[in-house]
Amino acid sequence: MSSRQENGDLDAERRYVNGLYERLDALREQVARQLDATLASTGLGHQGLAERDVTAQELASRLALLDGVENGLCFGRLDMRDEERRYIGRLGLRDTDGTYNPLLIDWRAPAARPFYVATALNPLEVRRRRHIQSQGRVVVGVWDEEFAGTAEVSGDSALLDALNAARTDRMGDIVATIQAEQDEVIRAHHRGVLVVQGGPGTGKTAVALHRAAYLLYTRREQLARSVVLVVGPNPTFLRYIGDVLPSLGETGVLLATVDQLYPGVRPQGAEHAAGATLKGRRAMVEVLERAVADRQLAPDDGCVVEVDRQRLRLAPTTCAALRRAARASGLPHNQARDVFAKLLVDALTELSVAEFGTDVLDGGPLLGEEEIATVRADLVAEPAVRATLDELWPTLSPTTLLAGLLGSLDRLAVAAPGLTEAERAALHRPEAPDGWTAADVPLLDEAAELLGPLPEAGPGPEDEERAHALRLAGEALAVGYGSRTVDVDDGEESEQLAGWDLLDAEALAERQAAVDHRTPARRAAADRTWAFGHVVVDEAQELSPMAWRLLMRRAPARSMTLVGDIAQTGDPGGAPSWDDVLRPHVGDRWRLAELTVNYRLPTEIAEVAAEVLGRIDPSRRAPRAVRESGVRPWWRRAADASPAGLAAEAARLAALECEALPAGRVAVLVPRALRGAAGAAVAALGRGERIVALDPGTAKGLEFDAVVVVDPERMVADGPRGLGDLYVALTRPTRRLGVLHPGSAPPVGLAGLVGPLGCERGTGQCAS
Repeated sequence: MSSRQENGDLDAERRYVNGLYERLDALREQVARQLDATLASTGLGHQGLAERDVTAQELASRLALLDGVENGLCFGRLDMRDEERRYIGRLGLRDTDGTYNPLLIDWRAPAARPFYVATALNPLEVRRRRHIQSQGRVVVGVWDEEFAGTAEVSGDSALLDALNAARTDRMGDIVATIQAEQDEVIRAHHRGVLVVQGGPGTGKTAVALHRAAYLLYTRREQLARSVVLVVGPNPTFLRYIGDVLPSLGETGVLLATVDQLYPGVRPQGAEHAAGATLKGRRAMVEVLERAVADRQLAPDDGCVVEVDRQRLRLAPTTCAALRRAARASGLPHNQARDVFAKLLVDALTELSVAEFGTDVLDGGPLLGEEEIATVRADLVAEPAVRATLDELWPTLSPTTLLAGLLGSLDRLAVAAPGLTEAERAALHRPEAPDGWTAADVPLLDEAAELLGPLPEAGPGPEDEERAHALRLAGEALAVGYGSRTVDVDDGEESEQLAGWDLLDAEALAERQAAVDHRTPARRAAADRTWAFGHVVVDEAQELSPMAWRLLMRRAPARSMTLVGDIAQTGDPGGAPSWDDVLRPHVGDRWRLAELTVNYRLPTEIAEVAAEVLGRIDPSRRAPRAVRESGVRPWWRRAADASPAGLAAEAARLAALECEALPAGRVAVLVPRALRGAAGAAVAALGRGERIVALDPGTAKGLEFDAVVVVDPERMVADGPRGLGDLYVALTRPTRRLGVLHPGSAPPVGLAGLVGPLGCERGTGQCAS
């Protein structure tokens, strides 16, 4: 049975938790002193400087971990049948009395697992489970679950308190209330691809983030170096989840959207739906391959290279043979250019030598090997030969290739013969004044694979920096040597060693070389070829086939956690099924775990959402809600069906919902076409972050205390997968749901709503 404890138990837990914070403060002070001492160390050699920087980085990470677990440091206690007592928290702490007994057990440790999975029927040697609730550093509540081994436990007080808490613009962790089926996923075997399927409110995102923290705990050494990548659907979502991993003591994780995974490109342009859908298709791989091949020329009439007074003519068959041989190398375009260049110079050398005639005795060239080598070297240095090489096999960057392809209907016709004229017109972008779009990024990444790295064109910035450092070091040694004392006795050389006796310019420059102080996560963000140790993808059902190719290149070991819900797919290029997504990359080597309990929606709202889920897929079973709110979802007929009228009325209803809630956030969710008008109407309310206006795509993964859905029938009609958009919109609220509808009858397919009369305040207390 579950019960709330007061007085003596509460005071005892306060004393114990105060002791834990004292230990945390002592550790934090100790690490801070060590970091200061490390950074202040001087007189180190080159190796010593490198070791100092590594140590400083480790200490800084440790200090960030200790800072991140400040809130809710300890949240639970297990009283075992053998009288052992285990306190569970965000990290592990040990006693300093020489025994090193655990004061606090990290929630990810095996010893902490019974806190999440023990039941009355399977207590796992647990006699009592205690939930400890804190505000800041102060314990404010204690709930106990007694395991008698005969009855089912109803220990959900801590969970219900968390579910009923007001939402903010930041997602909170669930470390204190992880449920058994969630824990099973979090601690699942790490190898391969794990797909976590779950309906709205099942905690998919929280589970994925806690799984990332768990893997970092169990595979710290490997993943700290190779980095865990967490991919979200949009920047709003990344900001929303941004505090979760730091609160779990993990700061070395890279959070990014797919379009942030191509270094040097930050998409700013807008993409119309037809173009974005086409760019996401798997067929774009062949389009890009043809686009690259189209830049490898073999002119039908051959070509002529003028070198001094010679006109060297390459026959069409020769040009085609050179191109064929370079392609046969199997190298990316820019590396195959070197093969083509060698073959081109060979062919031109043969033509040039032939013009000198042949030996009448043996038919061989009149020129000897040395003369032929000279001719070849002259051709390599000849600007006309370089120009011919650039024309027939140009050096290409991904941006140059893609801009040239999308900017020319002729090039699109050659590269995409399988597309219709209308589809090629949708891809055509003559000027792209707004720059690259999100849909372009996977294409740029694919092009980078086809092209390979650009060849080095002489000394680069690093070479110039090194040369500059060598000059400075040489000048410093010269100044030192010139300033040496010459006052020695008896004309003998001084036996005192000086800097110029121990160092040359190169050694001195190395000692002063800049060290890369970036964390592994920051280095990974700047490196397109970085191989991440584990990749977590949220809202994975939304990714296009081309986006999946990009992500699979970032995870060559295929260690991935994919989180999503096929029923919520809104993107037209999104996943029809997990097998369709994964089979091209991993075959059948993936596992499915399903979350079945809805922790977000109260029963009243879940019933309405289930109607839409049934229209999407009658075979799908909605996740089971665990609580009731006592407030029925309502609908109201809009007085003004114009975009401005709908937006203004929705904003007014959202303000009334906001007044009905002492704290929390309210969202106005609208069809994409109404986003601008709704945003302006909400901004005019002056409620700051308490009320926001979003479309279903940008609301994915977020949750609010109350939601007003505007014009659901248009939301279904306008979206390429409109029922999925409506399902997303209806499943965002944790407490209250209202629908603003321009029709006189209830919205189609939403029979569970009440109204419309008497719903002006969105209270759910509507007359019939």
